[in-house]
Amino acid sequence: MSNQFMMPRQIFYGEGALEQAAPFLAGCGKKALIVTDPSMVKLGNVDAVTKILKENGTDFAVFEGVTGEPTDRMVEEGLALWKAEGCDFLAAVGGGSPIDTMKAIAVVAVAGGSINDWYGKEITGSLPPMAAIPTTSGTGSEATQFTIITNTQADIKMLLKGKVLMPDIAVDDPRFTMTAPPSITAATGLDALCHAAEAYTSRRAQPMTDTLALSAVKRIFRYLPECFAHGDDAGARMQMSLAALEAGIAFNNASVTVIHGMSRPIGALFHVPHGVSNAMLLPACFSYVYREAAERFADLGRAIGAAGEKDTDPEAAEKFIHACEKLCKDCRIPTPGEYGLDREKFFDSIPRMTHDALASGSPANTRRALNAEDIAAIYRSLWED
Repeated sequence: MSNQFMMPRQIFYGEGALEQAAPFLAGCGKKALIVTDPSMVKLGNVDAVTKILKENGTDFAVFEGVTGEPTDRMVEEGLALWKAEGCDFLAAVGGGSPIDTMKAIAVVAVAGGSINDWYGKEITGSLPPMAAIPTTSGTGSEATQFTIITNTQADIKMLLKGKVLMPDIAVDDPRFTMTAPPSITAATGLDALCHAAEAYTSRRAQPMTDTLALSAVKRIFRYLPECFAHGDDAGARMQMSLAALEAGIAFNNASVTVIHGMSRPIGALFHVPHGVSNAMLLPACFSYVYREAAERFADLGRAIGAAGEKDTDPEAAEKFIHACEKLCKDCRIPTPGEYGLDREKFFDSIPRMTHDALASGSPANTRRALNAEDIAAIYRSLWED
């Protein structure tokens, strides 16, 4: 059986990656639309990129309207600036939200209409050049063919897909992650863990994704606690940056499974940040599905040293899940109740969330066959009676 494997055309990673990428960034076109958020401007991360463009004689405009997880309205605002400024390529500076917004702006810049028109369709065509410069170690969006945009009218987090959404250039320079506070470090790092573990246990896993996913899981368990406790640890930040990139490439090819499918509706309806909702679900989802993929979960348990060769596969799998639960607690991930969600409203929303989770397609990649009753049961299990 053959497999297909995709990744960005050029990846620059490690200390000094931005400087190494400079001529390639500047060579993308005559004028860049830099897609970012206000905090990236205040922290000076955008200045670091615009300095590189200026030095190479490339003009730019800055769209800092990504004020939360990306929505169709943000995409429309970014498109308006793209047109007004006469830009011909895009660069995103920030976490997954600016990168996903950049991808969506690129789509509508060429196709016209609304990004909502693409829900349920494969995005095709030729897009403007895109460069992604992540400032968190988590989403992996710089290395994927996906973007997640909220349809504000329908309250749906749309998972949009197309090979053309893969950025042409990915720049993973750990200097940008040094500004992430502990809460963001934890949420994005656990998002990366979900990417890697789901990719490894997915029905669509393949040898190359297995290699990257295992490597990412090991790095995350080793270095996320360090980054969370000591955000100025440059070595740990570099390792987490690499782990997020590995995880992103892995799930781009093997896809995600039940966690991500169930996480998106929580984010859409209750506005819980993506990494946090993933982490809320991680132990419950894996506990529910691991038996049908015990060997795979056992590999992960042994890889991080939570289990040994004398453990049976189910035992090693359970030890991995316990290690995930401990990591979430150590990173202070709240339960839905601790986050402030209303229990009654949550339970009333379970039928809709279950429908949207299954409709996303991600749960179908899980090695345990899941139906609506299963998804609803997992949602209910998040609350302690």
